[in-house]
Amino acid sequence: MIATLKDMQEQLNSAPHLVRLGRLFSETVLLGIGEDEYYLTFDKGQLVEVTPGPSRKTPYRFSFHTDADALERFWQPIPVPGFHDIFGLVKIGRGRITGDILSLVKNLRYFKAFMALPRGQRRAGA
Repeated sequence: MIATLKDMQEQLNSAPHLVRLGRLFSETVLLGIGEDEYYLTFDKGQLVEVTPGPSRKTPYRFSFHTDADALERFWQPIPVPGFHDIFGLVKIGRGRITGDILSLVKNLRYFKAFMALPRGQRRAGA
């Protein structure tokens, strides 16, 4: 998973339109995938650090938790209903969002675009 996150980091940092969209987003986000945790540190729209967890000492603004199968289905080029969006995952019981929801909502378009980055790669690799 760390390789996928690093690849997402490269994709994001080489996508000026996404960096511009997230230019006001400088936060740490906890991404939970099954039992694994990853701290994603964003600075002005760029993903500057991916730190594996768990850590009780690392502060984060909000978290998104899901399971590996749901995330794999979310990353399909054309995901089925329920797996098409992070809130879709929450609605069907395969995702959970905690923390400062206002921070997420203020940067929702950016964060959703970031989370969907592997879809483009799978489309290109298919």
